[in-house]
Amino acid sequence: MCCKSLIRNFFVWTIGLLASLAPLAYAEAVSPQEQVQVYASRATSSLLLLRGEGFQKNHQARLESDIQTLAAALQGLAQSSDALRSSHLQLVTQLRRGVSFGPNEEDVPWGYPQELSKALRDFLHAARQLPREGESELSAKIEYLAVQYLSRSYIGTFEIAREQPDTYLGQDERLLVPAVDQELALLDDQQDPRIAKLKMRWEYLKAALSDMNSKSNTLASVSGRPFAPTTVDRHSRAMTSQWMAMY
Repeated sequence: MCCKSLIRNFFVWTIGLLASLAPLAYAEAVSPQEQVQVYASRATSSLLLLRGEGFQKNHQARLESDIQTLAAALQGLAQSSDALRSSHLQLVTQLRRGVSFGPNEEDVPWGYPQELSKALRDFLHAARQLPREGESELSAKIEYLAVQYLSRSYIGTFEIAREQPDTYLGQDERLLVPAVDQELALLDDQQDPRIAKLKMRWEYLKAALSDMNSKSNTLASVSGRPFAPTTVDRHSRAMTSQWMAMY
């Protein structure tokens, strides 16, 4: 009896240990609530890329695709809210406005970058108020960082939600890069080679994003090297796409 009791206790202990280790080995699936945040930031990045790279047709097509993807993701949510629907309309309006201005920097109204960033922040905030599964917001954080990086590269500093310093909406690379770094470090790339690929891509992104220099108003990188918005955009989207496709 004593032996059986010991075996049973050991079995229970082992199951508990494995459960506690599960987050270290496996990434959390991206919830529909987080997906709409990812798609909203992607659409914003596409507008910044469109304007910053001279209104190329492929960038305009990507923006339209992102707007449609965001709309479809919203339709697929099990729960929504008036605030989310209203902020979505406002965000799309600002994205369309950004396309309507002329191609030159002086064609853009002085206050437009602030209006665009506010529209995105309001949408992301409304999306975060919906019930969600899990605690990870890794994909949303990476795409939000990409928006900040492209903003500094093309139109100036992105206004974060400073009234929400405890959420990713109120954080820049000084807090978000270490947070993403820490979450990825907990994942076991020995059990899943896809995690190893994610970590390799993140190492590049981390170097570029950490060089953003958000604390400065000079719009120059920490290292003094030119910004690389198209490369950061490509790697950010590839990384979050890979993450979302894993589960």
